[in-house]
Amino acid sequence: MPVKICLLFCLLTGLVYAQKQPFTAAQLFKNEKTAVLQTLPTAGWADNTHYLLTKNGKTVIVDVKTGQEKENKVDGEKVMSPPSMPSNAKGSQNLTFSPNQKWAAYTRDGKNLYLTDSTGKEKQLTTDGSETVYNGYAAWVYWEEVLGRSTQHKAFWWSPDSKYLAFMRFDEAKVPVFPIAGATGQHGYLESQRYPKPGDPNPLVKMGIVEVATGKTVWADYDANADHYFGMPFWTPDSKSLWMQWKNRGQDVLKLVAVDPATGRKTELVSESQKTWVDWLTTVHFLIDGRQFIRQSDESGWMHLYLHTMDGKLKNPVTSGAYTVTGVSHIYAKNGLVYFTARKENSARTDLYKVKLDGKGLQRLTFGEFSHQVQFSPGGNYFITTYSNLQTPPKMALLDNNGKLIRELGDAKGTDFDKFSVARTELVRVPTADGFQLPITIKYPTNFDPNKRYPVLISIYGGPNAGSVYDRWAYAAPSQWYAQEGLLQVAIDHRASGHFGKTGQNFMHRNLGKWEIDDYSTAVKWLIDKGLADPKKIAITGGSYGGYVTALALTRGAGVFTHGIANFGVMDWSLYDSEYTERFMDTPAENPAGYKESSVLTYADQLKGTLRIVHGTMDDNVHMQNSIQLVDKLENLNKHFEFMVYPGARHGFGTTGKAKHAQAETARFIYQYLLEKPFPAEVWQ
Repeated sequence: MPVKICLLFCLLTGLVYAQKQPFTAAQLFKNEKTAVLQTLPTAGWADNTHYLLTKNGKTVIVDVKTGQEKENKVDGEKVMSPPSMPSNAKGSQNLTFSPNQKWAAYTRDGKNLYLTDSTGKEKQLTTDGSETVYNGYAAWVYWEEVLGRSTQHKAFWWSPDSKYLAFMRFDEAKVPVFPIAGATGQHGYLESQRYPKPGDPNPLVKMGIVEVATGKTVWADYDANADHYFGMPFWTPDSKSLWMQWKNRGQDVLKLVAVDPATGRKTELVSESQKTWVDWLTTVHFLIDGRQFIRQSDESGWMHLYLHTMDGKLKNPVTSGAYTVTGVSHIYAKNGLVYFTARKENSARTDLYKVKLDGKGLQRLTFGEFSHQVQFSPGGNYFITTYSNLQTPPKMALLDNNGKLIRELGDAKGTDFDKFSVARTELVRVPTADGFQLPITIKYPTNFDPNKRYPVLISIYGGPNAGSVYDRWAYAAPSQWYAQEGLLQVAIDHRASGHFGKTGQNFMHRNLGKWEIDDYSTAVKWLIDKGLADPKKIAITGGSYGGYVTALALTRGAGVFTHGIANFGVMDWSLYDSEYTERFMDTPAENPAGYKESSVLTYADQLKGTLRIVHGTMDDNVHMQNSIQLVDKLENLNKHFEFMVYPGARHGFGTTGKAKHAQAETARFIYQYLLEKPFPAEVWQ
């Protein structure tokens, strides 16, 4: 919506808002009931022609064609009960049953890998686990950056036929130890964390494959002392091959390799290289014909799908163009169709599409100016979408696989929605000097006056391909309260946030921080030029990468930003972990100028305004060392700043008492410096 139209609209709707009732603190923070919103049903699929719908605690099974509902009764004789946990496996980690449910695999003490059969007989598969050697249990940097936090350090994978168990073995003997001090008790204590920083030795990793029947282990044919990375592996559906991902230390080459589970011999399938970096594959989509697979890659500058034969040969791109494919929802091999989600019509929205395997016949299946989340039926004949936009609370609908609407299933909009002054949010695009259209969302004060400038709060994360601007419903009690109090709340996505594909992300290679601050500054100046923002009250806040960007905004970007709360941020990239940092920055030896120019410490002498630095003392992700070094620099420069320490807190504060305190202190900051009103302590208790 053009800004002039938007401002006129907001002026007119301001009169409407005046006739609506504001929320009370009890309604927003004390769960006092209103009928503004209602809970959507929970939906899932029972089979290809019946879906499950849960409303008010009751689950019904619904016939797709007729809409007839029946109580969901499960035939106990047809459902296999999961095996009970073996008694000798208690206290283990990541217990995982084999697909045939005859075995349970697990690690113990993060060192060795075990199997237990249905009789409770235990078989120890590895014996060399130690304080620095872990079998089937991921080293910290692999858990955080490669395999993902959701794995809970699990680093072993069953073959579909249950005959093999693949696992990673990590050796961290050469990885430097970082001390994390605990302050409780009379003498305190010390945690020693194996944590590789940029340029440090990484864990040595090997991939083992155990034949369950014999306990024999073969190792994938790689140099055990090589400085490289292994990513998440994928078993082929027939269990005849383990497909491994390999990256060089520079992370600009990714190879997909097939490994024979009986011998460990490897065969290269696909090799991809980029001038900047290559991201891991999150999955491989095997076609049921057993002869083809689909790979997802952003090597063209945008994330797209590629069809390969099983020997790795590229047949053809399935999708192409200046848009981002976000995932594959279903492959209808019989008809040669791929159903996928993408940010195509609008980079801030997700839609469902279908296309032929040869790349022809692209068709959008979802509807309207909404962002959609879809669930396909097992056979691919139908899908359920949950859809919304910034002005429309989520709705749910059932459609067939040609995009024909069958029926609506739910609406989160309550009966009293129009009686309350729900803050309005707009999405606009701000041009940069070099041609990008930066997406930003603006949540207006509920009593918005276009003739008045407002204090601004910008909430960001800001990392590569980690945008926060989407055209979908977002409602949170604090943001609604701040809108009632007269705060203009903004989210901004820079050129490398994902809206502009890998083409945009590549700008960040070897110079983290520059484009974030440049693009955010452009957006803020636009807000000021349009008469929306008070240039003396431009606040920014974020955590982790967002803490880094916040501190950088108050130093390198001090001519634009006036206030900031930097939560547990990376203040110098030489202090963060190797895999994440080197992916974008290369090593300090390879890019010394880039590390200096990206460091908050370099710009500490430029600090203006009010900066609050916040960190937990036992953060094992972004070490408090980061904030301590910035604090030391600022003190030596005789700069004014605020520093809030959370004893014992790790990375982020979750839902602990620390989180409640941090939220209240953020509110105090906003009231003191931006709203210039008395702090309503009773609201934030």
